[in-house]
Amino acid sequence: MLKGGSMENSIHPPLAHQDVNNIDTPSPSLREALKVWLSIGLLSFGGPAAQIALIHREIVDKRRWLGESQFLNALNFCMLLPGPEAMQLVTYMGWRLNGYLGGLIAGLLFVLPGAFVILALAALYITLGDVAIVDALFLGVKATVVVVVIQALLRVAKKALISSVHKIIAVVAFIGLFFLNIPYPLIIIGAAIVGASCFRQQVEQAHIVDARRSSLPSWKTTVITILVGLAIWWIPVFLLDYFVHIPILSEMATFFSTLAVVTFGGAYSVLAYMTQDVVVIKGWLTTGEMMTGLGLAETTPGPLILVTEFVGFFAAYREGGWWLGVAGAAVTLWVTFVPCFLWIFTGGPYIDWLSAQPRLRNALSAITAAVVGVMLSLSIWFALHVFFQQIGQQQWRLWGSESLGLTFSLWQPVISSLNLSVVALVVFGAYLLLKRQWSVVAVLGASSVAAGVLFVCKSVF
Repeated sequence: MLKGGSMENSIHPPLAHQDVNNIDTPSPSLREALKVWLSIGLLSFGGPAAQIALIHREIVDKRRWLGESQFLNALNFCMLLPGPEAMQLVTYMGWRLNGYLGGLIAGLLFVLPGAFVILALAALYITLGDVAIVDALFLGVKATVVVVVIQALLRVAKKALISSVHKIIAVVAFIGLFFLNIPYPLIIIGAAIVGASCFRQQVEQAHIVDARRSSLPSWKTTVITILVGLAIWWIPVFLLDYFVHIPILSEMATFFSTLAVVTFGGAYSVLAYMTQDVVVIKGWLTTGEMMTGLGLAETTPGPLILVTEFVGFFAAYREGGWWLGVAGAAVTLWVTFVPCFLWIFTGGPYIDWLSAQPRLRNALSAITAAVVGVMLSLSIWFALHVFFQQIGQQQWRLWGSESLGLTFSLWQPVISSLNLSVVALVVFGAYLLLKRQWSVVAVLGASSVAAGVLFVCKSVF
């Protein structure tokens, strides 16, 4: 379709230069890659930490389709983008291995399985009025996710914390996010500044990127990619508004498109912003319904940002019933995830070039260290909400006003609300996954069966 040396590299990106961190394994066929992306999409439980660990295990450790430094460079880049980093990471990998079609397939297969499950569970929730049965079925999944998240954290930390400075950055990032509620983008920017200014310039053979890899696409290619992406994103929205004339769909398209652009740091950074608008300002959902949607998104495959689909379905359903609810879910999915493909297809060709620049490489290395602190924060947050049914939070203002200041927060779980069934399931899952070395699929299945047995026993006795 488009010709030229730079465009050829962006459509079929060259594999990495052979070194310690970069693998020169031949690209898999599209059919072979499709099976792997589908497997990842079906097993991507547990939020970004567990999903990134799963992607790393399948692509880097098991199949060696990409090298360690390639993976970390891509992860660093995706962490800087608005939207779900894990979904954007698999999209980039699919693009790098099999071109634009490979990127589309990888990204869609990461999202669609969870999207169908969320839609089904949202319909079930509306029909039944509660999700007690669903919660029971996914209890084993939650327990397994806790183990997977911890395993992921340890693996990433081992590879990312390569110096005392990196360790300090990780600790500061954790404290800033978990206790001080510092916005995630500020933490990443701070880490990048420290990395670019404090680390010594190093030129190691393992990180040298040859000119063929680091060559940039032409500016025309970048402009065409942006224009095509914007057209695919917005033309359906304009057509919907012009021909259908359903205010709730247009309002959701605008709201979630804005959300896709301004919310950095993954799904967790979206929640506060979205909850305030959806619950308090727009009144689409109640707080309890919002938390139910979050719980369903946490315990189903796919990115946590799929909670937006739950919101879209609920808001539209209340305006016009089932078919409008499905339309609301579809609109929400479209404007949430199409921008993710735009960011990756536009910025993907520049990742190798960015990683080849010494200061930028050091900045990305520091960002990776900060990501360890972020993952620790998210891991503890998730574990607390899995183990305890009631959790409070104390806050003390350290400096500034309510709208602009520094606050110290401390999560305080109610000890009496500790779920002993989850504790037992976590121990069971840890034994199978870490000791017996079972696959994640097998552990998920065994834990779900065990959770089902516990639910039946409680119901009977």
